[in-house]
Amino acid sequence: MIANDKSTSDRIAHLAAIVLRRASASTTEKELAGSALAQHHSRKQTSVAIGKLAAHVLADRHACAEAKELAGSVLAQVRQHGHASPVR
Repeated sequence: MIANDKSTSDRIAHLAAIVLRRASASTTEKELAGSALAQHHSRKQTSVAIGKLAAHVLADRHACAEAKELAGSVLAQVRQHGHASPVR
């Protein structure tokens, strides 16, 4: 496994906290927000499963801008296996 030393920025962590408090946020948005927040000031990395979810959100033309921003952040922090290959 290749380490990924990126972490969630303060701005994305703030956005994630807002999404988690929002009653109308979807389960997907809350999962992405939880993952982003867990990686704020920590060495935790995005799991492959959340990475796939994030990739799906980024490909969804109907996803909101906040969801895409969270997805981009967590996707940049995916735990890599073997050589640094992209998540499929």
